[in-house]
Amino acid sequence: MAITDYVKNVDEIVKRWEQNPMLKPRIAKVTVNICVGGATERLSKAIRVLEQITGQKPVPRRAKRTIKDFGIRKGENIAAIVTLRKEKAIEFLKKAFEAIGYRLKASSFDEFGNVSFGIREHIMIPGVKYDPEIGIFGMDVAITIERPGYRVLRRKRCRKKHIPRRHRVTKEEAMVLLHQMFGVDIV
Repeated sequence: MAITDYVKNVDEIVKRWEQNPMLKPRIAKVTVNICVGGATERLSKAIRVLEQITGQKPVPRRAKRTIKDFGIRKGENIAAIVTLRKEKAIEFLKKAFEAIGYRLKASSFDEFGNVSFGIREHIMIPGVKYDPEIGIFGMDVAITIERPGYRVLRRKRCRKKHIPRRHRVTKEEAMVLLHQMFGVDIV
């Protein structure tokens, strides 16, 4: 299916972006997460895999609460996460989209233009070889898309309470942006 099946006014959106460059969204960050469910040897292997794929040092994440059925205690390291920004994020997304065949579901987009998808096996990413000592890991990739000027929510001085609805990224705009930047098809 083409992007025009999901977004009726692609030309109108692109025209608005060309007229006002402050309206064109950009990729703010890409978050890559591998959860193994416990502070075992698998967690250290997952951290090595993330470091190998992204080129950045991952941060272990702790469990928020105890879940006895899964053997997880509160405060125990159960996952590893990496946040990529700017050029590193773009380079990683090129590889990640190739791993999933440049196809995303329309349901993967939320109402504020953010996107999440999963990669079943890390060896599907181009340039990554299978290592029997490490094994195979799946991962979640979350893309945060925002417009220029969104920083007013996070800055220390003269912080604003909220961003108006008209300056937030819509689901359709995120679809058009990913189609333009990476050639992603929406299914």
